[in-house]
Amino acid sequence: MSTPTTDTLSTPTPVLSFSPVVLSVPGRPVDLQLRVSAPATGTNLPVILLSHGHGPSHNLSSLNGYAPLANLWAAHGFVVIQPTHLTSRTLSHLVADAPGAPDFWRSRAEDMTHILDRLDVIEHTVPQLAGRIDPTKIALAGHSLGGFTAALLLGAGITDPDTGNLVHLADPRIKAGVLLAAPGRGGEAFNGPMAQQWPIIGAVDFSTMTTPALIVAGDKDDPRHFTDMGPDWHTDPYTLAPAPKTLLTLFDAEHGLGGIAGYDAAETTDENPDRVTALAHLTASYLHTQLHPGAPTWQTASEALLADPNPVGRTESK
Repeated sequence: MSTPTTDTLSTPTPVLSFSPVVLSVPGRPVDLQLRVSAPATGTNLPVILLSHGHGPSHNLSSLNGYAPLANLWAAHGFVVIQPTHLTSRTLSHLVADAPGAPDFWRSRAEDMTHILDRLDVIEHTVPQLAGRIDPTKIALAGHSLGGFTAALLLGAGITDPDTGNLVHLADPRIKAGVLLAAPGRGGEAFNGPMAQQWPIIGAVDFSTMTTPALIVAGDKDDPRHFTDMGPDWHTDPYTLAPAPKTLLTLFDAEHGLGGIAGYDAAETTDENPDRVTALAHLTASYLHTQLHPGAPTWQTASEALLADPNPVGRTESK
């Protein structure tokens, strides 16, 4: 049974979730721990790497977060790999004095490269997964700070605050991405009260982010702690990056996009399970088409969104 390339996603299947998969990485202050979620059936499965954000909850910013997305993506034929980055609150007591703290901007991106370097090890560690992954079909998704990380892996440059040099951390094995409520531009617009505390957020250059990507932004996601631009700031990865890019604007969505970080999470100011389900289906459809060129999955989903009398959002592309 192979992943289908029809105009819709596969029928959902039961999901196997396995954690932690532990990778020892030289120089990393703690081991890299992963959760792997996969459909119980299917072969030639594409992979989504999922980079967590930095929200207020202790445990959701880790391999244990984002179950509403990971479970649905896996049920529809993707292998979802979630690392616990060094920014996770679950590690704060262990890495507070480690090189790169507290931003760990380089380490977060390198975590994903380490995962891809050892995909075969991961595949053979997770029960019933060996031989079922297609290593040529790799996608990446990230929420909030995870969207910042995803931008770097998709080709965006970043000015290293320690050296002033422009750094590129793109991984060509990643064929497509999804940025969820990601940070926007720096410069004069980066003028909020948190901008001085997190200058690295404003150090990204989207002009080289060439990998195809879907940028998801909530039209009520006000980033006033970083900028006075308003919710449009979160569309910058679409506006400032070269084509091909697609923008999905979610109506009435705030930074949690309806609650993607976890089921019933207290930090979700705009809890909306229907929005989360729709977002999970739309992102899966986009990545399915990107990883199976010619499959009309995304076109079908976009047309259904356009025809919906009460749509969750709107799309545009370039």
